[in-house]
Order: sequence, then C-alpha cells, then structure tokens
Amino acid sequence: MGRIAALGDANRIQVLAIAGVEPHPAATADEAVAAWQSLSPDVAVLILTSQAAAALDERLAERPDLLVTVLP
Repeated sequence: MGRIAALGDANRIQVLAIAGVEPHPAATADEAVAAWQSLSPDVAVLILTSQAAAALDERLAERPDLLVTVLP
C-alpha cells in the first residue's frame, strides 16, 4: 500500500501529519524541487500547495503513477 505525502508551505501541510500524511516542507521553488526529488517511490498520493504545484508543473509527468491533488 502506498503512502500519502504533502509538499509545500509548512504552515499549510504540517496539520496533515495528524492524519498520517508525510510532510515535505518547501518554502521556495528550489526547496520544492529538492523535496520532489527526495520523495520515496512508494508515495502513491501527493498533496501540493499551489506554489509547490507551480514549481513542479513540468516534473509531475515524471511520476505518471502518482495521484496528485492541489490545495485551494
């Protein structure tokens, strides 16, 4: 079974850890890319902040098996 991770602004994603979501804080586009590159292959669902989604837009196609959602 795959894991769920969240990537983006720490203030937005840390609360998701209560539900078992693996947080990957990223305050800048460079940090978002670094966090993306460190994601485990067993992550099946990725929750992104809108800023992280913008930073990773072109990279998301690298993981077609990954279900991605963006926080409003």
